[in-house]
Amino acid sequence: MGKDFYEILGVGKDASKSEVKKAYRKLALKYHPDRNKSPEAEEKFKEISEAYAVLSDDDKRAQYDRFGSDKFNRMYTQEDIFRDVDFEDLFGDFGFPFGSAFGSFFDSFFTGGRRRRSTRGRDLRMGVQITLEEAAFGTDKTLKVPHTVICPECNGSRAEKGSSPKTCPQCRGTGMVQSVRTMGGFGQFVTRTTCPKCRGEGTIVDKPCKRCSGAGHINVEEELSITIPAGVEDGSSLRVEGKGEAGPKTPGDLYLVVSVKPHKLFDRRGDDLLTEVEVPFPLLALGGEISVPTLDGDASLKIPSGSQSHTMFRLRGKGVKHLGGSGNGDEFVRVIVKVPGKLSKKEEKALRDYAKLRKDKVKEKGFWGSLFSIF
Repeated sequence: MGKDFYEILGVGKDASKSEVKKAYRKLALKYHPDRNKSPEAEEKFKEISEAYAVLSDDDKRAQYDRFGSDKFNRMYTQEDIFRDVDFEDLFGDFGFPFGSAFGSFFDSFFTGGRRRRSTRGRDLRMGVQITLEEAAFGTDKTLKVPHTVICPECNGSRAEKGSSPKTCPQCRGTGMVQSVRTMGGFGQFVTRTTCPKCRGEGTIVDKPCKRCSGAGHINVEEELSITIPAGVEDGSSLRVEGKGEAGPKTPGDLYLVVSVKPHKLFDRRGDDLLTEVEVPFPLLALGGEISVPTLDGDASLKIPSGSQSHTMFRLRGKGVKHLGGSGNGDEFVRVIVKVPGKLSKKEEKALRDYAKLRKDKVKEKGFWGSLFSIF
């Protein structure tokens, strides 16, 4: 079983963002290694920080709730999970004497000793809509994906050919600056913010590249051929490696969120399918054979005599292919008695004779029968 982030933070699955934040702050103060010297404190601190990073982000939390911890961790790397989470800002209003320790610990824990610009590009998400048949059997889609790539002119340096970026004099290449304030009775309060001179880059470009205007990347619209595997579900996320935004060293990934169109005949329940078929009363009573729709054509279904309306029959292996495995789900067919809207004279007589044999009370024919039915 994977980690239960809700249990780790001690909150319910319906907890609000503020409740998640409050629970994390309380636990972080308890297990921070600068305060808690027990051997297991650091590992516990990392665990609750991971839980907070996921549950405080709407997109990550939605994916975690839908797919669970095991599948979620296959979709997100540790770098993805902790990206864009500002832990220092989270504790900036405590004002404790050990406040600066939080900043130094997060620097060493999450970035290896100092704040650096992420070497990996941002991940992208876009939707792709498919039919139920395509979800069941798999399909190939050609998509146009707008994203950024490393500028071919400056190779991502942001500087014009013949020049190179210089180390930012204000942050000395760290991309971060800090200020220290003395809080009466509480000691020093340390605040770390993005360097305003280099905007967190750590370097200054005197002669920007003309092709990318000093950004280091350019916008493109790339046509990609995407294979969607058989058995994919509505809301699933497919990862396309390296097709996200450009980064200083490696690009991010593209996540395709699959939307399956509603089908006019079938409802999907996991890998099983449910459909309804109208069947004439005599066939249900006497038994027989009917043709029913499946995703790969019509199939024959035997109806035993005496079958009741709304009885469910199963066609084994006629459902959706198991994602990543062998075999298929089943198709369930609910038979509904079909009542004719209009009867011929012969049909009506036959039915009345049948009702007399069964001693069933039915509406009488003619004016008095109609009048009687009104009252």
